[in-house]
Amino acid sequence: DGELVSPHMVSRVTDSGGDVLEDHDEDASTRRIVSSSTAGQLRSAMRTVVDEGTGTNAQLPGATVGGKTGTAQHGENNSKTPYAWFTSYAESDSNGKKVAVAVLVEQSDAERSEVSGNGLAAPIARETMKAALQD
Repeated sequence: DGELVSPHMVSRVTDSGGDVLEDHDEDASTRRIVSSSTAGQLRSAMRTVVDEGTGTNAQLPGATVGGKTGTAQHGENNSKTPYAWFTSYAESDSNGKKVAVAVLVEQSDAERSEVSGNGLAAPIARETMKAALQD
């Protein structure tokens, strides 16, 4: 909803039975960086990218997924194979879990013309989101 949450690597630590030992979400501070309306428009645009645009390889049954594909130039005058990236979020339709994932593929065996965020990075993001959203 337009608020920036202080980044942290671990949200919570649990024991083998699932009991929370440490909860770092409570430590996270937030500040508004865009309006709720603007954030909603951005989420909608990112969902369109996955539903019918350049990020269809990130579609995940049972989840709402939004993302943005890209390629980045690499080397002097873009002389090397470009980087493929995909930035995304997903929310499970069944359990409400949420996750944000960014993938950058710096090296691949793909032909230069085949390097894309949808082709290389989105499938990795999809599988990462799938694992994170499981019950």
